[in-house]
Formats: sequence, C-alpha cells, structure tokens
Amino acid sequence: MPAVLSLLRIKNLALVEELEWQMTPGFVAVTGETGAGKSIIIGALQLLLGERADKSLIRTGADLCTVEAVFTGRDLQKLNPELVEAGIEPCEDDLIIKRSFSAAGGTRQFINGSPTTLSILKKLGDELVDLHGPHDHQSLLSPETQLSLLDSFARAEEELEEYRKHYRQLQALLAEHAALDTAETAREQELDLVRHQVAEINSANLVADEEEEIEKRYKLASSSKRLIELASAIANKLSEADDSVLSQLSETQRLLRELEKIDSSIAHLSSAHTASVVELSEIARALSAYAERLDLDPQQLASLEQRVSLFETLKRKYGGSIADVIAFGERAAERMRKIEGRDVELERLAKEIENIRKHMNRAGEALRKLRAKAAPKLSENIRRNLRDLGFRQSEFEAKLIPLDEPRPNGFDSVELLFSPNPGEPLKSLRAIASSGEISRLMLAIKSALAAHDAIPLLVFDEIDTNVGGEIAHAVGAKMQTLGRDHQVIWTSIARGGSLNRPYLIAVKGNYFITDPSGSTVLPKISFSTWASPA
Repeated sequence: MPAVLSLLRIKNLALVEELEWQMTPGFVAVTGETGAGKSIIIGALQLLLGERADKSLIRTGADLCTVEAVFTGRDLQKLNPELVEAGIEPCEDDLIIKRSFSAAGGTRQFINGSPTTLSILKKLGDELVDLHGPHDHQSLLSPETQLSLLDSFARAEEELEEYRKHYRQLQALLAEHAALDTAETAREQELDLVRHQVAEINSANLVADEEEEIEKRYKLASSSKRLIELASAIANKLSEADDSVLSQLSETQRLLRELEKIDSSIAHLSSAHTASVVELSEIARALSAYAERLDLDPQQLASLEQRVSLFETLKRKYGGSIADVIAFGERAAERMRKIEGRDVELERLAKEIENIRKHMNRAGEALRKLRAKAAPKLSENIRRNLRDLGFRQSEFEAKLIPLDEPRPNGFDSVELLFSPNPGEPLKSLRAIASSGEISRLMLAIKSALAAHDAIPLLVFDEIDTNVGGEIAHAVGAKMQTLGRDHQVIWTSIARGGSLNRPYLIAVKGNYFITDPSGSTVLPKISFSTWASPA
C-alpha cells in the first residue's frame, strides 16, 4: 500500500509537553487560531527532516526534547537498499524516525532504532515529505527547480541520468586532455619530476609486506648487544661460574643419592632433582647458542638501519605505508608513459572525446524531445488548475530555452511564465509580488505533478494565506483532490475567532482543530475530530 505518516509523537517541544497524533491516509486539515499550536506540528516535522535543532525550542523546565514519526506502507521497502548501505535496519511495513536534543546541546537521531547522521536523515526525509510553508514558494524561482518540475512531469528521470552520465565522462576526458596538452616547458618540468619519482621508488625494490619483517629484524639487531649480554650472564650463572647453579646442584644431587641409600622412599625426589639438573643444563646450552647467533655483523645492522630509514623517507613523500608508496609509483609510471607518449595519448583522448560527445548529444536530444513534448501539456494542466483556483483568465507557459553550451542538466533551461489577468503579458515568476498568487500557483503546479510525484506526504503550511471566499473553497477542494494520490496535511489559520472555515465544511476529508482551551501556556495540544458533512 502507499506509504503514509501514521503516527507523530512530540515531547517537550516549545509549549507542548506531550502530543501523540495518529493520522489517517488522504487529506488531513489542521485548523486553529494563531497560537493554537499548528506551527509546533510543522516544527516537529522539520526536525525529523534534518533541520537544525535549536535548544531554545525545548519546553521551559525540560532538559530533553524528542520527536518521533512512524511511516507505514509496503512502498517503504523501496528505501531498503539505501538504508542497508547506511548501516540501518531495513523496513518491512514500518519506518520509524526519532530525533532528540538536550538543553546541554547534544543531538541524536535514529532510523529504525539505528543511530544515523543528519545528512542521511535529511536525504531520507526528502524522499518521504515535501513541506511547503508561506515562504517556501521561493524555491519556485530557481531555474534548477523549474527544470526539475518539467522533468518530473515528463517522467524524464532515466533520460536525464543517461545524459548526465555521458556529460560527466566528457568533462573528465576534457580535463585529462587539457592537463596533458600543457605548454612544452611545463610538460618537460612535469616529466622530470615523475621520472625522478619513478626512479626513486623503483630503485628501492619495494615489496608490499616486507616493512614489518625488516622492522622486526632491525629491532632485534639493534638490541643484539644487550641480548648477548643478558643471555651470556644467565648461562654463566647456570653453568660456567665457580659457584654456578649447576655446580651447587651437583653437591645436592650427591647428598640425595646418599639419602636414598638409607631410605629408598625418597627415590622419586632424587629422580626429580636429576631431571631438573638436566633441564637447567639444556637451558644453559641453549642460551649460549642463542648468544652466538646474535653476534651479527655490524654491516648487516647498518644495512637494516638504512632500509628502515629509506622506508620512512619514501612514506613521508609518497604515502602512509609501503603499499601506498608502491601504488604512487605505479600511477607516476603511468603518468610518465602518457607524457612521453603525449602525441599518441592526445590523439587517443581526442577520439574518445568525440565518441562520448556523440553519445551525450544523442542523450541530450532525447531529453530535449521529452521536455518539448511535455512542456505544453504541463502548461495546459497548470492553467486548468489555476482556473480552478480563481485565475479564470490567467495564462501560464513553461517555456523551453535552448542553451549555447551543454550544461549538467541538458541542452535546455526552462522558464515558468505567468499572467494572472487578461491583457497582461506573461512574466517570469520572479516578477510576481503577491504571496497569495504565487502560493496558489505553487498549489496548481503540485496538483499537476501529483500523479508523477513519488513523495508520499505533502505538507502545506498556511498556503491559503491572503485568500478567502470562493477561492479559499477552491484551495480546499484542490487539497482534497491531491489527497487521492498522496497523504496531504494542511494547516490553516482560523480567522475572526471562528474555527468553522467555510471551505473546510464544503469538502470531504479528515479535520482536526488545535484547541488552546483559553490557556496561554499549553501543557498539551489536544486534537478533536471535526465531523465533515457528507
């Protein structure tokens, strides 16, 4: 089933002590007077979408604020690949997002119980919620946003990605060609440098796993004098000195044998003593042999020391490990071959550039055709929605403009043009001053894109500002229509002290009233169902 926001929990946010709201699919309207707490709901959603957490939002007297949302639906499983890649538990039918921040300044966020980063939370939120406030229509003024809207309507995602792939390849090849096609002096200087680097690394005859073995041998060799002293001293104490341990033990062994002749029951002690003497003799011989092996040639020690020093020098220049140094040498050798074979490489790159450019041009033309076909349809669709929203004689055009040079998003830009009244010329959206006009225009655009938009939850915060009467009724009806394909949450100010907005009564849906109950400090926000006429 399509995903929906099924549960929102808020604790200690602004004036709210505790709120738990179970939501239904489709269209949900939240209305109330200014100060009733509607903005707290929007603020909670913004926090869950990765907005900055300001500790001043924590309710007075509390130390910790938490917000939590549960999204439900089988469609959520399409998010599992990116969740797994981020080390997060995948979804079945529920996705749980939680965020908390404290008065001390710490903030934590979780997805399905797994700790995550704000960037991952924001990226996921962009796929779940599209939130529009009174000032969010500013995004419509961006040329990139306008082009993205047209591409979404044209279902051109695959064609756009195909074009972008070839565009990135072309830019990389052009950069490589330019780097190789430098001035002759600079080329010779670079060639001298890479030749030196390759020669220095090659002359070291490096092996990736030899560093550990060489350092182990060097450590042993550099300590050999002390090791010989210690081993020889122990061997001397055991067997070579006049009062050595073994010479003393020979006397105790003689006494034990004499004792055994008198009392045979201590024979096992005599045997154990004999075995100990044998073991100590073996230890003394082994230490003597060990000391002889450590008597290394000073030249060998110097050689090991030079090798270790060489490793450190190369690592300082070319990488943190011998493996990194070897990899650097391989890249430098490849670069040297390219510079030495500059003309051949330039010719190869030129052919590859031409080939990729052809692929990019084909992809760009395919993308342009989709846009050119979709632009009039999008324009007409938005014009119909604008008429429904009170602009009965307005004009709207999504104008496709060819670019002089290819850009990352294709060969075209698009400009959305609007004329609210007959006789007025079409103007860029940037020339529209009325927030009421552009808010309704944004609603018309979202309505046109509803069937093409995969984002499950649309949130409109006071988008009906500065409208009333029949137009307000049309806004409510359009919201309800959007609710057929999406879950829609709409917050709206009740004016004149009345919560009974005419255009809310006139359409079917789920309505909730935020009720401050005459209290200036809200310990809680309570929601009551507002029955809608059939």
